[in-house]
Amino acid sequence: MKLGHVILLLLCFYLSFCEDNFRKQGQSKAVKKSELTSTPDTSQKDFVDKKCLIEKHTHLSCNKVFCQPWQRCIDGTCLCKLPYQCPKNGTRVCSTNGKSYSTYCQQKSFECVRPEAKFLKSGACTGEGRKSLVYSWSITQANVACLDLGFQLGALDTHRRDPDLNSAECLHVRCRGLETSLAECTFTKGVHNSEGLAAMVCYTEEAAPPKKDSFQCVNGKRIPQKKACDGVNDCVDNSDELCCKDCRGEGFLCKSGVCIPKQYKCNGELDCITGEDEVGCEEAAEVLTADMDAERKFIKSFLPKLSCGVKNNMHIRRKRVVGGKPAKMGDFPWQIAIKESDKIHCGGTYIGGCWILTAAHCVRISRTHRYQLWTSFTDWIRPALIEMKKRPGEKQCVLSNSVPACVPWSPYLFQPNDKCIISGWGREKGNQKVYSLKWGEVHIINNCSAFYPGRYFEKEMECAGTDDGSIDACKGDSGGPLVCQDDVNNVTYVWGVVSWGENCGKSGFPGVYTKVANYFDWISHHVGRSLISQHNV
Repeated sequence: MKLGHVILLLLCFYLSFCEDNFRKQGQSKAVKKSELTSTPDTSQKDFVDKKCLIEKHTHLSCNKVFCQPWQRCIDGTCLCKLPYQCPKNGTRVCSTNGKSYSTYCQQKSFECVRPEAKFLKSGACTGEGRKSLVYSWSITQANVACLDLGFQLGALDTHRRDPDLNSAECLHVRCRGLETSLAECTFTKGVHNSEGLAAMVCYTEEAAPPKKDSFQCVNGKRIPQKKACDGVNDCVDNSDELCCKDCRGEGFLCKSGVCIPKQYKCNGELDCITGEDEVGCEEAAEVLTADMDAERKFIKSFLPKLSCGVKNNMHIRRKRVVGGKPAKMGDFPWQIAIKESDKIHCGGTYIGGCWILTAAHCVRISRTHRYQLWTSFTDWIRPALIEMKKRPGEKQCVLSNSVPACVPWSPYLFQPNDKCIISGWGREKGNQKVYSLKWGEVHIINNCSAFYPGRYFEKEMECAGTDDGSIDACKGDSGGPLVCQDDVNNVTYVWGVVSWGENCGKSGFPGVYTKVANYFDWISHHVGRSLISQHNV
């Protein structure tokens, strides 16, 4: 049975300005269904995290990926900025609507509103160019070509055809996979070879009927299971690479469960949200020629940068909160003590400006912003924000020797078994008073439902402790920080707020903390996004 879809043969392709003629030439081809079948991959469970798939992450999920420079993260989704919100620096570009834009970022933000206004070329809107393709052709490039032609699910298949012209006239092409026009990809001169000219089959539902062994992309596209978690964006929305326990082939696994292409390792740009793709890079990243990928990176360099989470002293030896020794001056410059009647009642975390993050049950409602969360344990889960008063005549709150902790925007920055630190002035074992700040190292514990059945809510809570319970937060530590260090960027995040627990310091009763990343949007709404946003601004 033949399929009613399009085969697109890229023979001296005229990008946007020859698109109509290109469509007509391509529509004369078809392929048989039997050519596109794949061998079932029974090892999907070894690579794909099925629990994560429920979240339906895509290339717009800023909990998993960085937003583009023309986007910002709102409620966990990368949304387009208005053109005036883009950095002013950049190269003038031309769009397919015949208009010039001051920068590539402005053109892309306008394209979000008017998808037909795609990128055409750098510089003013004069003249036309001509591109030909023959080599370095993969599903990544094919997806972009099909998107360029209006097929929202990209390509179904790629193959090569015998050349009808001298291949010396053709070019190599390299795409990242999220471009909407081939003009945004990088072209270099090709070398004569016998591999043939690139061709592709664009994806339609008729072209790819459901198969039992297929992987379901978030956008509805289906791909062979063996193509999930291989570092290649087959789905077009990248949903096949965002819920991985391991990567097939040469894909690089990020700590956040994302597979990226091996060539993204040590390319001078953070692709993993936790940054490990740029660790151990001995040589400087290759300087790209003047193309739109280089322009995209150039624009990113002008986005606002935030300074937070850099402590003054680093220790190797770890002390205990319960029964430990005092911390040294400067160890925890974000630690706050909340007093009532000259006694330390709770802890808190300085997050910048005039703002302190603590637990809702630590403060009176008249002094705070409290998060409304409808569970049976609201007072012990909810975070709270305290806004400090400015001194007369001052425009900002000045806290000498204080450094804000970074506020995490993604729940995937740290994982179970990662080492973190708790600190506070809480009680010791036996309810003994503490007169100096103490701290201890704990590790994140995966899902504490087994310890606290019916009372633990994974999305809002985090568990941390030690196997023997020897290090734990105790009475009086409530509202204080559970901080985790990003060793790649050497900054510290307030990962949790001391919330509740039972039998502090005993095995089998880990501490429960409010998961701060779950409340990032709520916090930013009150304190201002620019105060706490490190990325996606």
